[in-house]
Amino acid sequence: MLRIAVQSKGRLYEDTMNLLSEADIKVSAVKRTLLVSANNFPLEVLYLRDDDIPQSVASGVADIGVVGENELLERGEYVEVISRLGFSKCRLSLAIPKEADYKGLEWFNGRKIATSYPNILRKFMHAKGISTDIHVITGSVEISPGIGLADAIFDIVSSGSTLVSNNLREVEVVMQSEALLIGNKQLTDEKRELLQQLLFRFKAVKDAEDKKYVRMNAPKARLQEIIEVLPGLKSPTIIPLADDEWCSVHTVLDQKQFWDIIGKLKELGAQGILVTPIEKMII
Repeated sequence: MLRIAVQSKGRLYEDTMNLLSEADIKVSAVKRTLLVSANNFPLEVLYLRDDDIPQSVASGVADIGVVGENELLERGEYVEVISRLGFSKCRLSLAIPKEADYKGLEWFNGRKIATSYPNILRKFMHAKGISTDIHVITGSVEISPGIGLADAIFDIVSSGSTLVSNNLREVEVVMQSEALLIGNKQLTDEKRELLQQLLFRFKAVKDAEDKKYVRMNAPKARLQEIIEVLPGLKSPTIIPLADDEWCSVHTVLDQKQFWDIIGKLKELGAQGILVTPIEKMII
């Protein structure tokens, strides 16, 4: 049995549970339950606070865990970074009152900064040669300047709307962050085998992101031109039709290129274009 530590609530919880669901790992949503077993995979889900996850994995309470890169760096626990998961992206930034006259990092010299990430901030300021008074706070860091508790804040920023609503502006991005899959460095061979099975499923889900399966009828006279337009994984699948002058072409397209390519296919005479989303893809 493999045990994974997952944030008990919030955006990272939702993104992680969505990934497990897309990987066909069924976990019952039982409120106020700390440990839940999956129904169809040898996996236990341990729900924890995000700042407890690195230590739980390092100590072996959990075998693996999903945690924000910012939280892992702040805690500094000795774990293995197994994979970048590509979701729950954010940044750790310095923000100051909107009306402040900011000309550079020197502005922070001698200032008080409120944050939940003192270790990351301290290391950054030391590297830049800036002396600050770091005030550690949990909860709503963004209200600190408004109530006179601090001159600035160092906190997570996603859309920036929270800063705006508190009359703050972002002035320095210290680091980018995303969800990481981390692991205990002393996993047994049996647990590493289970981990590889889990990673295989995760990869199949990730490889299918923003991909579309496209089928179309194409005139054979322009088939080579159509094939040259298609940036498929390898080469498209060509299937003969009852009409000798036509064939069916199947391929996979990236969402970013989709509409440009579809337009070119129409110009080359492709008809009956069918588009299907892809849930998983084994490459």
